Amino acid sequence: MRSVFVPTSEASIRISASFLPSARLRLRAMAAEQTAEQFRGQARLPHFATPRRYDLRLTPDLAACAFAGSVAVSLAVAAPTRFLVLNAAELDVAPAGVSFAPQGSDQVLQPLEVTNVPEDEILIIRFNEVLPLGEGTLTIAFQGTLNDKMHGFYRSVYELNGEKKNMAVTQFEPADARHCFPCWDEPAFKAVFKITVEVPSETIALSNMPVIEEKINGPTKIVYFQESPIMSTYLVAVIVGIFDYVEDFTTDGTRVRVYTQAGKSAQGKFALEVALKTLVLFKEYFAVPYPLPKMDMIAIPDFALGAMENYGLVTYRETALLFDERHSAAANKQRVAVVVAHELAHQWFGNLVTMEWWTHLWLNEGFATWVSYLASDQFFPEWNVWTQFLEESTTGFKLDALAGSHPIEVDINHVDEIDEIFDAISYRKGASVIRMLQSYLGAEVFQKSLAAYIKRFAYSNAKTEDLWAALEEGSGEPVRTLMHSWTKQQGYPVVSVKLKDGKVQLEQTQFLSSGSTGSGQWVVPVTLCCCAYSRQEKFLFHGKQEDFDLSGLGLTECQKKCSFWIKLNVNQTSFYRVSYDDELASQLRYAIETNKLSAADRYGVLDDAYALCMAGKQKLVSLLQLISVYKDETEYTVLAHVITTSLHIAEMMAVAAPEELVNLKKFLIDFLEPFALKLGWDAKSGEGHLNALLRGTLLTALAELGHETTINEAVRRFNVFLVDRETPLLPPDVRKAAYVALMQTVSKSNKTGYKSLLKIYRETDLSQEKVRVLGSLASSPDPDVVCEALDFILSPEVRNQDAIFLLRGVSSGAHEVAWQWLKKNWDYILGAYSGTLLTNFVNITVSPMATDEHGDEAEDFFKSRTKANIARTVKQSIERVRINAQWVNNIKAEADLGSVLKKLAHKH
Repeated sequence: MRSVFVPTSEASIRISASFLPSARLRLRAMAAEQTAEQFRGQARLPHFATPRRYDLRLTPDLAACAFAGSVAVSLAVAAPTRFLVLNAAELDVAPAGVSFAPQGSDQVLQPLEVTNVPEDEILIIRFNEVLPLGEGTLTIAFQGTLNDKMHGFYRSVYELNGEKKNMAVTQFEPADARHCFPCWDEPAFKAVFKITVEVPSETIALSNMPVIEEKINGPTKIVYFQESPIMSTYLVAVIVGIFDYVEDFTTDGTRVRVYTQAGKSAQGKFALEVALKTLVLFKEYFAVPYPLPKMDMIAIPDFALGAMENYGLVTYRETALLFDERHSAAANKQRVAVVVAHELAHQWFGNLVTMEWWTHLWLNEGFATWVSYLASDQFFPEWNVWTQFLEESTTGFKLDALAGSHPIEVDINHVDEIDEIFDAISYRKGASVIRMLQSYLGAEVFQKSLAAYIKRFAYSNAKTEDLWAALEEGSGEPVRTLMHSWTKQQGYPVVSVKLKDGKVQLEQTQFLSSGSTGSGQWVVPVTLCCCAYSRQEKFLFHGKQEDFDLSGLGLTECQKKCSFWIKLNVNQTSFYRVSYDDELASQLRYAIETNKLSAADRYGVLDDAYALCMAGKQKLVSLLQLISVYKDETEYTVLAHVITTSLHIAEMMAVAAPEELVNLKKFLIDFLEPFALKLGWDAKSGEGHLNALLRGTLLTALAELGHETTINEAVRRFNVFLVDRETPLLPPDVRKAAYVALMQTVSKSNKTGYKSLLKIYRETDLSQEKVRVLGSLASSPDPDVVCEALDFILSPEVRNQDAIFLLRGVSSGAHEVAWQWLKKNWDYILGAYSGTLLTNFVNITVSPMATDEHGDEAEDFFKSRTKANIARTVKQSIERVRINAQWVNNIKAEADLGSVLKKLAHKH
C-alpha cells in the first residue's frame, strides 16, 4: 500500500520505532486530550487506525426484512489514541457488543462509550485508556433492516412459481457499506475480507469469492466464502435468493456465470459470451491477468443503477444484462454488450487499482466508459461504436457547458455530495478526454503506459497525477501540462477559425450554453484537414489567439479549388467545439452535401452548430439550412443526431413561435419520410444492426411529429400484436415506435390505447418490454392522460428504478403538467427515492421548461427544499431553463424565420 497523506487536523501522526521516548510521551499526552467532538463534521476518517482484514458474518432474515451480523476487524493502530472512529449508518450497535483485543495480549478492552453520529454516518468508540500501538482486533455486533431503498443491504422482490419473494442484495458504491456493517468506508482503506453468511437452506448465497464450504442445519445453512484479495469496502457484495444460471469458462480457466431469476437463464447467454471474450481481451490489453478465480454476473429486479462492478460479483439491472432473442431489440443487445464490457473493465481499472478518494472517480468511470467502446468495437466492428461514442461526448458537452458544471477532478467534502458526481462529467467527459489523449499519444504507446500504471498500482490506490506520470514516462510527452487544463478546471473551449493571408487564425474562449464568455484556457490538441483527409496537420494550441502557417498542406493551392474546405478536430477525437466564419461554414455545408466528410465529422459539424445556435452565436435559420443538407445521410449515428436536434428545435419553436410549428413539422416530416420509406417497418433479409437501430428511431420521431401514415400503420400492427404477441408484424425494434404512435390517438375521452399498453405492461415478465411501455405512456398530447400516466409512477406496479423511463417519455407539450405534478408529489418523492433516482426527478422534469417564469418558479420552490444531495442538480436544472428561455427569445427575434421555414417546407 502507498502511504496516504493525512491532514494534521485528523490527529493522525504516523510514528515509527525510531521515535524517542519523549516524543512517544508527547503523543500519548495528545491522545489523552482527544475528545469525540473533534471527529464530527469531518470530510474523511482519521488515519490513526487502519483496517487490514474484516471477518464479516451476516444473517439476513428475508421474511422479516432484517439482518444481524458481527465483524472482527484486524487493525493497525499507528498513533496513540483513546478513540476508534469508523463509519456506520442506520445500524443498531450496542456498547456491550463492542470490544478491542490487542494482538499478543490476553487483555480485552471494553469501550467507555459508543457514540453514533447519524449526520456524519460515523461511530465513535471511546476507550478509557490509550490503545497500544500495533495490531489488534475490533469486534462489533450489530443489527439492521433490509431496506427498500436499493442501497446498503436491501431487499429486492421477485416472483417464483407465482409467489412473491424477497432476495437480499448489497449495493455499496459510493458509501453504503456502512449501512450493512461498521467499517472504514473510504476507497483508500483497502483490506482483505473473509465473509460468512447464514441463510435459508433452499437459497443460493453469492459473494465476491467462491464458496469453500456449506454446513446445512435444518432450515438454514452456513456458507463460508474464500478470503478475498485486498479491496475497498464499496466493492464488497453479498446476494441471497433463488436463481438459475448459465456457465462457461474462459480460455485460461476462469469460471464465468450469469445468474437470473428462475426460468430466465437463457436470456443470460449473450452476456455470458461477451464476458468470456472481454475478460480475455482485457487480460491482454492491461497485460495483467484477471485476479480472481471466478466472475459472477447477476440480474437484480430492483436496482437503482445500470450495473455495479463488485469484485467478482457484478450486479446489473435486468435490462442491462438479459437479452431475449425474440423480444429484445437491437438497442438492448448493444446496451448489454457495452455495459458488460464497462463493468468488467472495472475489475482492473477501479478494483485492482482504486482511486484514492472520490475526487478521482473519473479514473474509474471515464476509463471504463472509454474501454467498453474499445471492447465493443473489437467484438462487433459492424456496429461502428466509435461513431456512436460521439453521443457520449455530446452528453458531456451539454453538462459541461453549464456554469454549474464541475471539473473532472472535483472536491468532495461530505458523503452527501458523492452521488451527484456520478454524472456526464465523470463518465462521458472523462471518457472523451481519455480518447483525446490516446489519439494524441498513439494507441500503442497509450496501451503500454496503461499496462505499466496497472502493474505499478495493483492492489493499491492512485490519483490522477499517478496516471499522468505513467503516461508521461511511457510517451515522453508533457502529459501533465496538457491534461491539467482538462481535469482541474471545468468547461471546455470553442475554437474560432478564420483564414487570412494563407494562415489559419485560431482563437479559443470557454464555451457556455448561456452565451456568456468564461475565463478558462486550455492546451488544445488541434487536428486539421484541408480538402482531403490525406492533407492533415496536428499541433498544440496553447494561447488565447494564434496564427498557424499551413503552407505545408498546400493551403494556397487548395483554396483555388471550388470544393475547398477546412475541418478542425478531425473525426471528433478531441473535446472542444469549433466555430467557423460564414465562408468556411458554407464550404463545410457543401462538403457534407457532396459526401466529402467522414461520418464523425458530419456529426461534429451539426453538433457544434446546434450548440452555437442555442448559445445565441448562430441563427436558427442557419441551423435549419444545415440540417437540410443531410438529406442523403447514410450513417445511423449522424441521422439519429439530426432527429434529436430537430425534435429539440420543435420543442423550443412551440414556445417561441407556435404559429411556425406547422411549417417546421412539415419540413421535418418531409425530410425524414424518405428515410422511413426506404427502411420500412419490416427488417430486410441480412440487414445490419445499425439499420435496426435507425428504423425504430425514425418511426418514433415521425410518430411524435404527428405523421398520420406512420401513426395509422403503427395502430394497425399494434392491434394484431395485442392479440398475438408472437406476430412478426411488430418486432422488438419497432415496438416503442408503435407504442408512441398509439399514444398519439389517446385522449381523456378515448383511452383505449392507453389501457391496451397497460395490459401489455402487466402481462409481460420481460423488463425491457416493461420499459418500452413506460417510455410511451406519457407521450399523449392530452395533458389529462399525461397526468394519469405520471400518477402511475407512484403505484406499486412500477418499481422505483423504472420511474425515470416514464418521466423521459413525457410529450413535448406537457412539461408544465409534469412540473405541476412534481410539486404536488414532492414530499412523497423525497421520502421514497434517493441518490440518482431522486435527482432524475428534478433534472428530467425541470430542465425542459423554457420560460423565465418557470425558472423563477423552480427557484422559489426549491429555495427551502434543497439539501446537499440534490443541490448541484437543482442549480444545473434551473440554469438549463434559463438557457432555453434565452434561446426562445433569440428565436422570436429572427425576423426571417417564417419565410425561411416556408421555403424549406416547400422545397422538401
